[in-house]
Amino acid sequence: MGAMWRTLEMPGWRVSYRLEIGLVVIVIMVLGFFNESQGTAHYGEDSVGSFPYFEYNVPRNVTTVVGQTAFLHCRVEQLGDKAVSWIRKRDLHILTAGILTYTSDQRFQVIRPDKSENWTLQIKFPQERDAGIYECQVNTEPKMSLAFQLNVVEAKAHVLGPADLYVKTGSSLKLTCVLSQGPHDLGTIFWYKGSKIIEYKEVEANEIIEEPRVRLKTEWTEQLTSRLTIEKLLPGDSGNYSCVPTMAEAASVNVHVINGEHPAAMQHGNANTASPCALSVNLLISLYCTLATLYTNTVEGFR
Repeated sequence: MGAMWRTLEMPGWRVSYRLEIGLVVIVIMVLGFFNESQGTAHYGEDSVGSFPYFEYNVPRNVTTVVGQTAFLHCRVEQLGDKAVSWIRKRDLHILTAGILTYTSDQRFQVIRPDKSENWTLQIKFPQERDAGIYECQVNTEPKMSLAFQLNVVEAKAHVLGPADLYVKTGSSLKLTCVLSQGPHDLGTIFWYKGSKIIEYKEVEANEIIEEPRVRLKTEWTEQLTSRLTIEKLLPGDSGNYSCVPTMAEAASVNVHVINGEHPAAMQHGNANTASPCALSVNLLISLYCTLATLYTNTVEGFR
């Protein structure tokens, strides 16, 4: 009977053993699933264990004007316990680390609002020598870095034509100021006569009034251009006229309103040309001086 019992019990035991093994495997898989789920939650965006990454949808080629504060915006997501630094590529100088400044040049400063992902490098009063590549770095292993190109330009207005204009009483004065350098956020251009800003009236397209004596038109094409027109000039319109951009160096021209012709530069329409009479006189004087010199040299040779 004992031998027969063992023979009958063995198949059942094997089945029971296999069931136990299967249950153990299922339990391990379930526990592993929960552990993996907990691990994924642990590495969420607000977790210290998250791996940082850069936000690339920010301006990385920045142009500013000399003296206009520049901002380089670096956005790092899921920073965790890592630190952000700004490096000047030219000399590998550490400018900032975290919110601290590591340079004696106090023009450099990092701006980071509380709990923000933005680490903005601020450069006050930039000069042309500050142009170059700056890197936003994160102290991961290996190190992460994102390069920014800073361009600093010297923006200066230019009034077309000579520095002195002579125009007749009753004619029109047309001055054109051009600003071709700098970013397109230079604002607008103001005109001054001496220290007083020139007032003008904006005329609507459907407004029927007498044409204003002073008109101003400013437009953007490939450059910022402002045109000042003054009709029916009076002697009191003489003076220094300055073109003053919002974010650039000004330029000026001296205007002389006279009663008759002048042998200097006269303004005819949009062109600033010299008087034909003045050109003829200058040519005769030059020819006379040349002949006199030849005559003197010849006489000296005979002696």
